[in-house]
Amino acid sequence: MSTYRDFSAPLGSRRPVLRTVGTRERRSHLTAPRVPTVGIDIGGTKVMAGVVDADGNILEKLRAETPDKSKSPKVVEDTIVELVLDLSDRHDVHAVGIGAAGWVDADRNRVLFAPHLSWRNEPLRDRISGRLSVPVLVDNDANTAAWAEWRFGAGRDEDHLVMITLGTGIGGAILEDGQVKRGKYGVAGEFGHMQVVPGGHRCPCGNRGCWEQYSSGNALVREARELAAADSPVAYGIIEHVKGNISDITGPMITELAREGDAMCIELLQDIGQWLGVGIANLAAALDPSCFVIGGGVSAADDLLIGPARDAFRRNLTGRGYRPEARIARAQLGPEAGMVGAADLARLVARRFRRAKRRRVERYERYERYAQFRRTTEQFRRTTEGSA
Repeated sequence: MSTYRDFSAPLGSRRPVLRTVGTRERRSHLTAPRVPTVGIDIGGTKVMAGVVDADGNILEKLRAETPDKSKSPKVVEDTIVELVLDLSDRHDVHAVGIGAAGWVDADRNRVLFAPHLSWRNEPLRDRISGRLSVPVLVDNDANTAAWAEWRFGAGRDEDHLVMITLGTGIGGAILEDGQVKRGKYGVAGEFGHMQVVPGGHRCPCGNRGCWEQYSSGNALVREARELAAADSPVAYGIIEHVKGNISDITGPMITELAREGDAMCIELLQDIGQWLGVGIANLAAALDPSCFVIGGGVSAADDLLIGPARDAFRRNLTGRGYRPEARIARAQLGPEAGMVGAADLARLVARRFRRAKRRRVERYERYERYAQFRRTTEQFRRTTEGSA
């Protein structure tokens, strides 16, 4: 409990009275101010920004392509600032949260490495906060998505949650007892680079056999294109769909054709799902969460993907049959999860900022009372001496 000296004591008192400021609150979403904040989700070619209220509702959303799809940190920084200023014309913005696709240090200031942007040890928080008049928070985009799903989505009321985001690669995050576990250096949750096949497919990270090479959007598209390039009979449907332009094959297209009953596309999603289940079983052995939330663009395949993942998880779970099984759920907030989570995490920073401002005001008022006390005391002393 912190204290300060109260100089409003009676003039005849020799000792100042101690008055408590109050016990410092634990940083929690439960005590965060219910004020609107802006969430930013940064991808390789786009920046999405939205004003989010304390209940996770998006009040307004903007999206911008980075000019000429530039990878320059300065261009992305300019885009972020422009979007926030645009939103602040219509909303009272109290803080900004940024979810970045990359490794963010434990202080949530620097982007240490971003695979799709040229950020290398980039002090993003300081650069953005230096240009905006509100506090700024930076975190990994999977962490912000996991936070959003825990607060408002599929992971509500779970005390041990693991988020897996399936997109171009695989991202992840760990939440325990309402806290994101970032690790000693801030880069925990990079599940996509666990090695599952020694000597397997080469990964952009430099290693071989990473999990994301077998269960991600890239893996899905790679397998479909290889079958089409080999002119496999099972690929005739998708070859006809793209009119022979194999490079036009995309993940959403495969999911669409699978829903329409294309046998090859269904099989490819089952393969991706089985690898997903194997990885989840390994994570369950290491982390033992109560719930896995599956998000990212590939999760749009829903049961075509998550059904096989659940089956593979049960087959590969250590101690299966003798332990509780974690729940596997599809994320509910869709592509806005990272943005919503970043905004909600920023609300904690807004509270700290408001508290610091309040303390500065209290300090100023304290000094003013002290100065007034000294002036009054001096005046009383002079009056007493004069009358004597």
